[in-house]
Amino acid sequence: MDHARRPGAHLRVVAVNGERGFRRRLLEMGLVPGVEFKVISIAPLGDPWQIEVRGGRWSLRRAEAEQLVVVDVT
Repeated sequence: MDHARRPGAHLRVVAVNGERGFRRRLLEMGLVPGVEFKVISIAPLGDPWQIEVRGGRWSLRRAEAEQLVVVDVT
């Protein structure tokens, strides 16, 4: 796991990888390049992740979260 992907990390989306339908779903939810989000928690076995984006909280599977290319903004 990347050191930036830890609970409490503030990250910025650089790109969304993966299949077209998957990318479309995340983009429609607001995870677009340039948006910042916070990692709220990661379950003990690494799945799922809870993130906060634009005031809303979502759960993502680890495999989904790993499709996000991010930079640490903290």
